[in-house]
Amino acid sequence: MGLLQRRFLLGTGKRRSWWIGVLAILSVVAAMFILALPAGGTRTEPASPLTAGSAPTGPAASSTFSPVASPTAASALETPPAVGEPRTTDYRRLASAAATAIYTWDTRTASYSEVYSRLRDWWDVLPDGSNPLTVFVQEFEATGVNAGTYATLAGEQARRSATVQSLVCDGELAKVREHPAPWAGLHVCTATLSVIDQSKSDRNAYAAPVSVMVNCPPASTAPTDHCDVVGFYATPSRIVY
Repeated sequence: MGLLQRRFLLGTGKRRSWWIGVLAILSVVAAMFILALPAGGTRTEPASPLTAGSAPTGPAASSTFSPVASPTAASALETPPAVGEPRTTDYRRLASAAATAIYTWDTRTASYSEVYSRLRDWWDVLPDGSNPLTVFVQEFEATGVNAGTYATLAGEQARRSATVQSLVCDGELAKVREHPAPWAGLHVCTATLSVIDQSKSDRNAYAAPVSVMVNCPPASTAPTDHCDVVGFYATPSRIVY
């Protein structure tokens, strides 16, 4: 083979190797481009950093939370607040609070035992036993609820709330003027309540009277620094007017 022939073949081989290298590089670039495309075949812009991690807003946002019940404005107004016995020497204030507590309960939040026990704690039994707990039970049931009816009312999600409309005490009551309290510090008050009974299917508003006996200093049977409730009457024939 001549010298020119060998040079031509050598040049041809170099060109062939060069083209093969170029084609290989182009194939790799094309493959990388194709792999970079999304499944649909078109390229999309990356999500904006302002929206990619933002929490949902508006009505749809609430659906991302677990459905925990929260009271509406209406139900919050319907639900009476917890009634606690005030520690006070103001017998009118204590009588008013007791009258409200006697006619306040909610089957959605408290059992009958809890309602009974809470109100029982208000009733201070006197040393002479003249105001036994049997009277407490009788007068509490005179408000129209006992263990049996409460269980039935619980099935209706029933509740009762009360607001004092008027309060008259001691000499303002004709019966007390006729028969004064047997010792200093014993007070009798009669409250007229605006009562609301309601359930998931019914609502009834009415007025109810309740008489409350409060024992305060200087009575020897009273605490030295506050008054105690020593009785109440809800039975119509025993209300003090």
